[in-house]
Amino acid sequence: MTRHETLTPAQELHANVSVPFGAARAMPKSVYTSPEFLAQEMRQIFAADWLCAGRADALPNPGDYLTMQIAGEPIIVLRDRDGVLRAMSNVCRHRMSTLLEGRGTTRAIVCPYHAWTYNLDGTLRGAPAMALNEGFCKSDVRLPQVRCEDWLGWIMVTLNPGAPEPAERLQGVEALVGKFHMENYIEAFREEFRWATNWKVLAENFMESYHLPVCHADTIGHTVDLLKMTCPEGDPAFNYHFIIKNDALDLTLAHPTNTTLEGDDRRTTWLISIYPSLLITLSPGYFWYLCLTPDGPGHVNVLFGGGLAPEFGADPKAEEHFARLKTLLDEVNVEDKGCVEKVYRGICSAMGAPGHLSHLERPNFEFAQYIASRIAPETTPAGAP
Repeated sequence: MTRHETLTPAQELHANVSVPFGAARAMPKSVYTSPEFLAQEMRQIFAADWLCAGRADALPNPGDYLTMQIAGEPIIVLRDRDGVLRAMSNVCRHRMSTLLEGRGTTRAIVCPYHAWTYNLDGTLRGAPAMALNEGFCKSDVRLPQVRCEDWLGWIMVTLNPGAPEPAERLQGVEALVGKFHMENYIEAFREEFRWATNWKVLAENFMESYHLPVCHADTIGHTVDLLKMTCPEGDPAFNYHFIIKNDALDLTLAHPTNTTLEGDDRRTTWLISIYPSLLITLSPGYFWYLCLTPDGPGHVNVLFGGGLAPEFGADPKAEEHFARLKTLLDEVNVEDKGCVEKVYRGICSAMGAPGHLSHLERPNFEFAQYIASRIAPETTPAGAP
């Protein structure tokens, strides 16, 4: 390659992850700022892997639904009349209007344009003024179905018919934290917001706790000791690390009535990053999570939810516990927003350059390896004839 040729973002990323972890640097700036690289991520990652739509207990009753987008594809997730979770296209089979918005409860899916009406299984129930069309047959029309699974209480959805089942792909997660039984944790809040940063910057922020004592000095920074933090090697489908907490915050510890967890498990908080974009903090007392959707290179849409462990939820002071938790998490979010937006502004600067990673940032390097594994480097450098 001559000095006049430049590497594409994918080529830069592959070169970045080709070194041993001990020599690793942060990902190249181009993989955060390039619209072309984001388009590759949408096709080869978000349209191909399992994404999370939130917690299954957010849809407890038949007709409860939520909407999401997967790589630009509008999707409905709902509980049907038999109590089964389903996902399907959110686009009418007539003139292609989107159907439902946000979340709520409905007895049927009614198109807001011409009132074509679908049952909760996606079959067409009614189509006004179509009886005189000889080529129309109601029984032939159905909203395309999308794969949807309840995995340990998480709604997992994919457009990829060939993707391995979540239970198979993520069996390592259950081996690590199965004793916490996160399928029994109850979601108490679910919110959405948009931050001015690249989705990977926010994901990486979650994956390392190196920043906690500084970025979160006013909230949770005092509950951790960097010297007691462990960042083991991860799995091809996820990375993780864990923190053995001190007694500064009782909600991070196992409730006195929890007789299942013993020893350090009673005070260990796990941070699990399920590729590409489900980020879970799981403690003996509570959980919270983020689900990330890119919105251009410089913005990310975030689904933010969480709640208490069953023992704290059953405590007579459950409302007080939850109020403390929500206040804490909101304050932590404000701190994280400031940090990740500053990072993206720095990435966009002319003089910014990726530096060496700490041993506490192993998950970030593994995340970069995951992205590189999904996006093949182009054979022709950008600008080449």
